[in-house]
Amino acid sequence: MLKTFVSGKLHGLHVTDRNVEYNGSVGIDRDLMAKAGIDPYEQVHVVNLRNGERWITYAIPAEAGEVVLNGGSARLGEIGDVCLVITYATADRPFQAAVVFCTANNAVAAIEAYDINA
Repeated sequence: MLKTFVSGKLHGLHVTDRNVEYNGSVGIDRDLMAKAGIDPYEQVHVVNLRNGERWITYAIPAEAGEVVLNGGSARLGEIGDVCLVITYATADRPFQAAVVFCTANNAVAAIEAYDINA
């Protein structure tokens, strides 16, 4: 049986900009994306911890330290809001998923993995 598991997560991202005129997506520091195993244009789930909004979009690479809500997503958060970005994969059993914890400046604070044997 196939199930859906977390495959990567960025925890504690701080929104640095919003652009409602863009076609859509969330721009994320390209190095953070790589550390979490998120590919450019991959589907992501974004959770805004300030207001509880949750949406699905795709990730595009951004400059160092940037997290930009684009298009309709720009209406779901404000600059300074703290967000999670999560990717999922379908598999027959759990696997190690990178969890990247971020600082207020969107730098890496720590990298951990979910315990698949818990």
